[in-house]
Amino acid sequence: MDKQFTRETYKVNAAGQPLGRLATDIATHLIGKHRADYVPNQDIGDVVEVENVGKMTFSGRNKMEQKIYYRHTGWPGGIKARSLKDLFEQSPAMVLEAAVSRMLPKNKLRKERLSRLKITV
Repeated sequence: MDKQFTRETYKVNAAGQPLGRLATDIATHLIGKHRADYVPNQDIGDVVEVENVGKMTFSGRNKMEQKIYYRHTGWPGGIKARSLKDLFEQSPAMVLEAAVSRMLPKNKLRKERLSRLKITV
């Protein structure tokens, strides 16, 4: 990277905001697409601090029961499933981090971008 740039801190209050719209806004700032000097192969995004994650909202009446998060242990038959309601009660930060992570490009810069996401419940 030949140009010098400064990372700014973008603060977000998640209270009353829908999960998807919040995650889209956060992903845009982590990638750096809001900047005029955006380049796809360089990581020039901002640091994002999110507060009041436990007070964010969800669209849809039955989303808390119907949305399922899957993971696999790596063993045969090792698929595990958890509902949004269970995961949100245990850790609202995990729900937001999963949404933001899935909105970031699947490349080498993804892990570094996610490390700049600071979440407080």
